[in-house]
Amino acid sequence: MTPNVAVIGCGYWGRHLVRNFAELGALGGICDPALDRAGVLSARFGAPVRAYTEILADSSIAGVIIAAPAEKHFPLAREALAAGKHVYVEKPLALDLGEAAALCRQAAEAQRVLMVGHLLQYHPAFLALREMSATGKLGRLHYIYSNRLNLGKVRREENALWSFAPHDISMILALVGEEPEEVSAMGASYLHKIIADVTITHLSFRGGERAHIFVSWLHPFKEQKLVTVGSQGMAVFDDGQPWESKLLFYPHRIDWIDGLPQPSKADAVPVPVVAEEPLRLECRHFLECIAGRLTPRTDGAEGLRVLKVLDAAERSMATGVPVPLTEARLAGTPAVALRQGVEVHESAHVEESVEIGAGTKIWHFSHLLPRTRIGRDCVIGQNVVIGPDVVVGNRCKIQNNVSLYKGVTLEDGVFCGPSCVFTNVNTPRAEIERKSEFRPTLVKHGATIGANATIVCGHTLGEYCLIAAGAVVTSDVPQHALMAGVPARRIGWVSHAGERLGSDLVCPREGRHYREAGPDRLEEIA
Repeated sequence: MTPNVAVIGCGYWGRHLVRNFAELGALGGICDPALDRAGVLSARFGAPVRAYTEILADSSIAGVIIAAPAEKHFPLAREALAAGKHVYVEKPLALDLGEAAALCRQAAEAQRVLMVGHLLQYHPAFLALREMSATGKLGRLHYIYSNRLNLGKVRREENALWSFAPHDISMILALVGEEPEEVSAMGASYLHKIIADVTITHLSFRGGERAHIFVSWLHPFKEQKLVTVGSQGMAVFDDGQPWESKLLFYPHRIDWIDGLPQPSKADAVPVPVVAEEPLRLECRHFLECIAGRLTPRTDGAEGLRVLKVLDAAERSMATGVPVPLTEARLAGTPAVALRQGVEVHESAHVEESVEIGAGTKIWHFSHLLPRTRIGRDCVIGQNVVIGPDVVVGNRCKIQNNVSLYKGVTLEDGVFCGPSCVFTNVNTPRAEIERKSEFRPTLVKHGATIGANATIVCGHTLGEYCLIAAGAVVTSDVPQHALMAGVPARRIGWVSHAGERLGSDLVCPREGRHYREAGPDRLEEIA
């Protein structure tokens, strides 16, 4: 059964929300102080105009959609959650970090859905781009840049950064899979002395990725473009193009010849996407989350992460210096505010300063130590110890009895088999303190480590490599290498899907073709 919802605010964007929820058969009411405007929509879509207090008191209304001015988002959402409603808030979630964190806590305690309207996370072209990144088609992400430019709509309650950039920040954080370490920004004010019309924001991530966001409402033409550059290819999401050209994949690559990088250019390949209104998909997602008590793709925690970046950018513009994201003004906010949509078994122990992405599950008797960061949709098995200061990417699976101590970094999609071992000092002694001698270990995207394997510290395991059960890795591992033995040696190659490749170097599962580009280098043939 489709839940009933009410839309609060029928202005520029609210009227589109009214239309979509009405066409989805879910609109139970409209609320707006401009009664004439609300009346027009009521007559068109057959939903009554109602006072906010009346909507909150109506048990047949399961959720409210808040499309009021940004400064009203927090008080309206707080009242709705207190009344037991599920809440969808147009961006931004709030204008203050503490208030946004309070909404996350309130939603978690009330067991209600809290969703933020970051529309482009529901755009079919962006969903396809995100899938390309997650499956390794772009390789390792290098940098992302976005342009969101237009002439107008000029605002007075917020600057161009807060008006335009939340969508781009949301997409960038989703692609990288973590928050930036540092944010720097600069802006210029032309129409009003204290409201920036143009801003440029730079994001620096722990894994080496970089991103920048250029927004302006003083631009001669409209442009909404997101460019993603990876080690295996590049993609352009241009929302100003027809559907058949909104997402293009450029299989460009850089080949190293005689120690020098040589670009190898290729023609753009259109990526097929289904032409469907992103707002319709977003509205449907909210209704599905209410009906199934699911965690939204853009939940309160995701909205809070975007606000932390906006807050840091605002302070960087004011001071002229980069701002570490650890300085986000969240005094008094417990870590649970960042953990909406995370399942933690009651026997597990998670320290206060640990950050965990939505969809992650942490099982029996595991312990996550301070300043550890776990990505989205991970599975942490039983009796696992992670931290301190460890970074685990998105969609990683860490099986039972694994310990990841300081110095270990897992990129996205890494599998750690049961009881595999990571060292962090080469010559440990119980009676000698050697914390200053910890050596870093990097496990790159898509790698698999078999049960009871040992990874000696100070080495890098390449993308999509596979370490056999019981192997002992004592040197760097090439990407796609199949390693076995003590010490581990390459005995073959494996595909992206983890299948051992025969002499034809064709994946038997997916049909991908590969070639040897050197004694210890395998690459896919585009």
